[in-house]
Amino acid sequence: MTRYVQPVPAPDDPYAGDTLLRSWLERQLGAAGHAAAKGRLADLAADVAGPLRAAHADAEAHPPVLVRYDPWGARVDRIDTSAGWRAQRAAAARHAVVALPYLESARGTWGAAARVVQHALLHLYGPESATFSCPVAMADGAAALLSLPEVDPSVRDAWLPRLISTDPDTAITSGQWMTESQGGSDLAGSTTTGRPAADGSWRLTGEKWFCSAADSAMAVALARPEGAGRGSRVLAPFLVPRYAADSPLAGAAAPYAPAPGVRVHRLKDKLGTRALPTAEIGLRDAYALPLGDPAQPGLVRAMTLVVVTRVHNAAAAAGGMRRGLAYARAYASARHVAGGVLSSSPLHRATLGALAVDAAGAFVLAGHAFALLGRVEVGGDPAAAAELRIVAPLAKLATGRLAVGSASEYVESFGGAGYVEDTGVPRLLRDAQVLPIWEGTTNVLALDVLRAVSREEAGPPLLRRLDAAADLARPLSPALADTLASATAELRERLAGVAADPQSVAVVAGARDLALRLAHTLTAALLVEHAAWGDEQAELAARLWARRWLRHEEIAADAHHHLELLC
Repeated sequence: MTRYVQPVPAPDDPYAGDTLLRSWLERQLGAAGHAAAKGRLADLAADVAGPLRAAHADAEAHPPVLVRYDPWGARVDRIDTSAGWRAQRAAAARHAVVALPYLESARGTWGAAARVVQHALLHLYGPESATFSCPVAMADGAAALLSLPEVDPSVRDAWLPRLISTDPDTAITSGQWMTESQGGSDLAGSTTTGRPAADGSWRLTGEKWFCSAADSAMAVALARPEGAGRGSRVLAPFLVPRYAADSPLAGAAAPYAPAPGVRVHRLKDKLGTRALPTAEIGLRDAYALPLGDPAQPGLVRAMTLVVVTRVHNAAAAAGGMRRGLAYARAYASARHVAGGVLSSSPLHRATLGALAVDAAGAFVLAGHAFALLGRVEVGGDPAAAAELRIVAPLAKLATGRLAVGSASEYVESFGGAGYVEDTGVPRLLRDAQVLPIWEGTTNVLALDVLRAVSREEAGPPLLRRLDAAADLARPLSPALADTLASATAELRERLAGVAADPQSVAVVAGARDLALRLAHTLTAALLVEHAAWGDEQAELAARLWARRWLRHEEIAADAHHHLELLC
C-alpha cells in the first residue's frame, strides 16, 4: 500500500496576494507614493517567501544558548544564536525595517507616511522572522528615544546611526531592561539605582527580570537616580552598552565580552518566541549613559519608547493573523475531506471568513496607530498626538487578544497536523500568546486607557472620529451607520462616567470591557473610512465586524458566501 503524504501548498505572495494591504497603501500614500514603495515591498516579500522562511525555520530549530564560561573558566556570558537568527538580523537592516522612518530619503518621499510604509514592511517581515520583530521594535523605540532633543547630542551621534543603519555589518538592535521580578509592570517598586560618575556617565546596580533581545549591542534600562524619591515618575532611562567594545571600563577585553558590571544570570525557558534570547540580567556598577537629564522625572521620556513598541506589538499581531490565514487557506485548498476539498465546506469557509474579518480589523487598527505616530514625529501634529495617546494602548490590547483567538483557530484548522511541532503550526499559537502580555497585559493597558481619558482628555479626539465615521457609513449602509452611532453614544456616556469618577469601583472593574468596546468601535470606524474611499473589501469587513463585535451577531452565512472577497 502506498503511504499517503498530504501536499501542503505555499501561501500566496504576502504582498501581491494581500489586497487590503495594497489598497490601504494606495489610499494612505496616494498612487505615486504607493508606486514608490512597491519595489521595496516586493523585494521583501520575495525574501520572506524564500531565504527568510528558511532562516525562520533554522532559528526556531536552534534556539539561543547561554555560554557562561570560556574553556579556562573566565566568565563570558556569551549568547550564541543560530545562523537563521543572524540572517533575520541582516535582513531587517538591509530592508530598512527599523531605519525607514528615520531616513531623510524616506521622509522626503513619503513625509509622515514613512511610518505607513514601515508598517507594511513589518506586516510582511514579522510573521516569519522567528520573532526578530521584537528586537526590531525595541531598536525602533530606542531610536525614537535617542531622537528626543533633550538627549545629549554626543550620545545620540554615537548610537542612533547604528540603530538605523541599513548595513548589516554595522546595524545594531536594542534590548529593553525595564521590569524587575518584584513589580513587573508596576514600575513604582523598581530598586535598580543609578549614581553619577565624574566623567558624566552613570553606574547602575540592580536586577532586571525580563530582558528581551539580550544579545543586542545595547539596552535601554530604567533606574532610580541616587537621591530621587519614590514612585515611578522619577525613574530615568539609561543606555547600557551590552559588550566590552562599547564600554570604556572594559580595557582591552575581547569585543564580544560582556561589558563590566553586566551579568546574564539565565535565559528564559518560555512558552513561545523560543528563538528570541530573553534573559535575567544583573547590574553591578554597570556603565550607563543618561538619556535626558536624570534630575528630571524620566518616565515620560521612556514612554516615547513604549508607545513605539506598543504599536509594533499591534503590527506583529495583525501580521501574524494575516499570515496564519494565508496558511490555513492554502491548506484548505489541498486537503480533501468527506464531500470534497476542505475549502468548499460551507462550515470551514464560514470559519475562515470570520477569521478574515478579524484580520482585516486588526490590520487597520495597527495601521492607524502607525499613521498617527508618523504625524506626531513629522510635523508634531497635536491632534494626532492626542489621539495616539489612547489609540496606542487600544491597538495593542485589542489586537493581542484577537491574535491569540485567531491562532487557536488556525492550529485547529490543520487538525492533528496543527498539533505536531515539526509542521511549524503550533508556533502560531505559542508565539501569539506573548502579544497580550509584553508591553502591558490587557488589564494594565485598560487602566492606562482610563488614565488617558481622565487625566489627558484623550476621549474627545476618538469620539470625533467615531461620529465622523457614522456619517460616512450612512450612504454605504444605514444599518451600519446606526450601529456605529449607537455604540458611540454608549461610549460617550461611559467616558463621561470615567471623567467624573475615575477611581470608582464600577469604572475600574469595567476598564477592560470599556477598552475593548472602544477598540472594537474604532476598528469599525477605520474600516468605514477605508470603505468610503472606495474599497469593497473594507465595506464588507466593516459590516461584518460591526455585526460580530458591536452587535454580537452570528456572521457565518455571510462569511461563507463572501470568503474570496474578504481575503
